[in-house]
Amino acid sequence: MKATRALDILDRSGITYQLFEHEAGRGEGGYGRTAARALGVDPAIIFKTLMVSSTSPLVAVIPASGMLSLKKLARVQGVKSLELMDPRKAENYTGYQLGGISPLGLKRATSTVLDASALIHDTIHVSAGRRGWNIALSPHDLIELTGATVADIAEEGRHS
Repeated sequence: MKATRALDILDRSGITYQLFEHEAGRGEGGYGRTAARALGVDPAIIFKTLMVSSTSPLVAVIPASGMLSLKKLARVQGVKSLELMDPRKAENYTGYQLGGISPLGLKRATSTVLDASALIHDTIHVSAGRRGWNIALSPHDLIELTGATVADIAEEGRHS
């Protein structure tokens, strides 16, 4: 198995994590909900990584059970508006394929905002940098590794 930049960072950090492999694909509800079904876990602990365009690109990490609120994120960032990054641009910017974008190991340093709901869980899942690979780790470890800001940026009950 060839490692990804996300896994390399975790291995170098010494942080405890678990790697899960599952059938990859963008089924009903998107990649995150597909991963949750494949792993048999609540979509609220699967966190998807979304790239957002602002004055500089931004990473938003939210539960697969919800949808990113661009309004809330813009308030957190102190800007008037934001938009989701074009998928091709996101792949080019991060060095990861859509559906496998990890908040760890992006090609370029990028500010990260993690939805506050992550903190109610002992462990959350994020992409390991490849479709069908998920990392389970403490949200506090993810914050430490990414320097993430924690804020309420998701809306529940819908998906993006």
